[in-house]
Amino acid sequence: MKIITMIKSAVIIAVVVFNGAAVAYSPEMKEQDCKKPRFMEFDLPEYKAPENTEVKPESEFSFMVSSWADPATIKLTAKKQKLDYTVETNSSFHLVKAKLPAGLNGQYVRIDVSAKAVLGCDEQGGWLVKVAK
Repeated sequence: MKIITMIKSAVIIAVVVFNGAAVAYSPEMKEQDCKKPRFMEFDLPEYKAPENTEVKPESEFSFMVSSWADPATIKLTAKKQKLDYTVETNSSFHLVKAKLPAGLNGQYVRIDVSAKAVLGCDEQGGWLVKVAK
C-alpha cells in the first residue's frame, strides 16, 4: 500500500512540475525579447499646421533605420505608391534614400515605411509632407 501512495505522490508532483513549465513561456515573451526597428532623422520638413511647410516637387529625402532591422524587409510608399530607394548600411544604422514621385505635386503625401527586425518583430512609421506645386 505504501508503494502505491508513493507512486501517486510522484505522479502528482510530476504533473504539477510539467504543467508549470508548460505555462512558463508565452507568445508575449517573444514580443518583449525582440527590439522593434526605429525610424529616425527624416530630413524633409514634416507638414504641421499652422506653419504649412511645403517641400519642393520631386524632393530627395533620407532617414535612418536602426541596425537591428533587416534591410531586405524595408518597404517604402508615398500615397500607397511604392518608392524606389537605396540602402547604405554600416554597423550603427541603415541609411535609406529616396525621391518623391513627380505626380504628387501640390498634394499632401503620407510617406509610410515598415521593416522587420532580424529577430522577427516589425514596426511601421511615417511622415506627412505637403508637396509644393
